[in-house]
Amino acid sequence: MSSHPSSPPKHIKDQEATSQGSNQSSPSIPAQPLGMEQLHHHQSQSLHPAKSPGHHLPDIERIKLDSGPLSPTPYSASTGGILKQLDQSTNASRLASRAPSRAPSVAGIGKTAAKPDYSEAKIVVAMVGLPARGKSYLSNKLMRYLKWLEYDVKVFNVGQYRRKLAREKKATTGARDDHSASFFNPNNADAMGMREKMANDCLENLIDWLKQGGNVGIHDATNSTMERRQKLAERINKERNLQIIFIESVCDDPKVIAANVAGKVSAGDPDYNGMTPEQAEADFRRRISHYEAAYEPVNEPLISYCKVINVGQKVQCNLINGYLQSRIAFYLMNLHVSPRSIFLTRHGESMYNVEGRIGGDSDLSPRGQRYAQALPNLIRDNVGDVPLTLWTSTLKRTIQTAANLPYPKLTWKSLDELDAGVCDGMTYEEIEENYPEDYANRDEDKYNYRYRGGESYRDVVIRLEPIIMEMERQNNIVVICHQAILRAIYGYFHNIPQEEIPYIKIPLHTVIKLTPKAYGCDEVRYQLPIEAVDTHRPKPAIKRSDSKSSRASVSTKKD
Repeated sequence: MSSHPSSPPKHIKDQEATSQGSNQSSPSIPAQPLGMEQLHHHQSQSLHPAKSPGHHLPDIERIKLDSGPLSPTPYSASTGGILKQLDQSTNASRLASRAPSRAPSVAGIGKTAAKPDYSEAKIVVAMVGLPARGKSYLSNKLMRYLKWLEYDVKVFNVGQYRRKLAREKKATTGARDDHSASFFNPNNADAMGMREKMANDCLENLIDWLKQGGNVGIHDATNSTMERRQKLAERINKERNLQIIFIESVCDDPKVIAANVAGKVSAGDPDYNGMTPEQAEADFRRRISHYEAAYEPVNEPLISYCKVINVGQKVQCNLINGYLQSRIAFYLMNLHVSPRSIFLTRHGESMYNVEGRIGGDSDLSPRGQRYAQALPNLIRDNVGDVPLTLWTSTLKRTIQTAANLPYPKLTWKSLDELDAGVCDGMTYEEIEENYPEDYANRDEDKYNYRYRGGESYRDVVIRLEPIIMEMERQNNIVVICHQAILRAIYGYFHNIPQEEIPYIKIPLHTVIKLTPKAYGCDEVRYQLPIEAVDTHRPKPAIKRSDSKSSRASVSTKKD
């Protein structure tokens, strides 16, 4: 295997240095390679603490509040683990950069947050598994997670590549390839040669893409024999600075397999054109039986792999090397496919919302208090008696909004609103008047713009990673927090491009129900008939050269 582990970006190195000097435990996987027994022991100690009924919680200390009315006093959940390290490093950064007092006449206080340098992170993720076992589900989930963290990720699906070649052949010659079950018979030598060539061509395309600047190439194929996996590893080892990790999806749950088969047949697969659904299912099951005849599970002791059993019920890992492989393994350990919904809502309208000010820690307005009183009925009417856990930020307006909800409550520092730094508590008119260049710069690149002494949307995404990981572990939860935070969370579940995240519309007095599915996320919105200010600022249709002359016409709605 390659001996060039990926290096973590600078902000991760800083966090690791902080972690080494701390006595607090962290749920992260150690950077040193682990054998299966050591990693299993580490998982049992760090990743799977004692469960309370209906919950699956990580080894991060939190404050659990009563289910009755809450005090408006902010609480912090980050007394230990990753969140404590993140809060400490963030606070140190803010203190170092915060001006002792505001200087309204000074322009240019903000800056653009640089994208992490992942240029040396190069890895091939090779999927392994029989058809209808969830390989594509895992590869697409992994792609979404890593792209949200700003890695350049692409899935190279051998089946799609095969169908593309078949379409091109039909378009040029009129001939239609037979890709029924007989094409996948291991005794069909001609077909075996064609399939091997297509898998190799797909791999070469993946390697070329990594050389051109990509970070994670996912080879989505069956890769079902030890011989095939050995060839993959040998090819990757010829390339400098490339690693390979195999992810095997094992499923022995008949219900899951049946659902995957039904989904495959009903998806309009061109392999089954002209067949009835019954014929298509019978042919697909014959294809699976051909693969089963030659299938060899991943047990090779000298390769890096994660074996995911029944989509997260159990995960076995071997020889996990370097930061990026560790992130992939940890993410896979937190997945599950149990039916669940995530309810997102902003706090009720606050006094700062009414005054047009950003940030701060203000109380609810009278209309915001009405929303807090009406929210329990809205949740109960649309959820019923399903067990729920309630998350809030540490700020008063979210805690006051949650006060009447009769669910176990957890308060997270990482859910606090985007920090506006020296502009905290100001209106957009005041920011435009006192810091005109910065006002224009933020409109030009809102995702990357960082307030001095504060944060950018990019910074928010970084601090939300533990929250996203915990959301993947949880069942049904209600999250009450803030506009920028909910935009980032919403962007993750809907796979929205980063540059669009700051402009997602998350109105006040609205509950957004997200229900994760195999290949996406269903959404329903419930809006209570309680008036509130509109804090959404649409994306400006101006360029930098036009910004000075157009400032007067820019919307003054508040984030």
